[in-house]
Amino acid sequence: MAWGPADFTGLPPRWLIGEGLFAGALGSGLIVGAGVFGAWTGESVFAAGEVGLVCALGLVLYLLLVRAGRAMVGIVAVLAVGLALHAPQTAAGVVLTARGEERSVVVTSVQASEKVSGARSRYFCSVESRGGTPSTARIWRGCTQATRPGDALALVYDPKGLVPPRGAEGATGIVEALRSLVGWVVSLVIACVVAVVRSFRLLGHSVASGSERPGDQGAKRADRP
Repeated sequence: MAWGPADFTGLPPRWLIGEGLFAGALGSGLIVGAGVFGAWTGESVFAAGEVGLVCALGLVLYLLLVRAGRAMVGIVAVLAVGLALHAPQTAAGVVLTARGEERSVVVTSVQASEKVSGARSRYFCSVESRGGTPSTARIWRGCTQATRPGDALALVYDPKGLVPPRGAEGATGIVEALRSLVGWVVSLVIACVVAVVRSFRLLGHSVASGSERPGDQGAKRADRP
């Protein structure tokens, strides 16, 4: 009930591994794709991560339908929801990397965030355009302890105004912009593979009379003199 019966001996059937890989890759792709689509088009339901959460729920329901172990379903649920929550912010970086334009702004004030659990402080800069028009965005990329009011910062903004501007310091390519999600995606795919593989129940599959369970035949051969 907890981890799944894994009702086979020896190595798991290849089709089980393939099914797990397909489920994990499809689920991850839909979650990340929903976030990128929302940031690119400005569709609020996608951009807010709600569709990504629905995709995560769909992946969890699939594992429940194949009767995966409850512990594995819980692990997949946590990873899928985490990916869905991180995807929109990363997707905004993808949009700025793909079609963002750069301009110079002037720092008006610098504020340090409070340290949490010994973490290093992050500095936020309030900025305005060269013409004196203030920006509502607070920039932390490129804003450091040495930054002072009056300093110039490079700002990347979306010409369509669909995502908030950021400091120019950051990813230089779409693949690099998506790098922060790699750990979530890999972990989710692996968890899906393990969940699907361990969900295998021999009684749920037709077995011809006299046939062995997967892996039993190889075991018997090894026992022969």
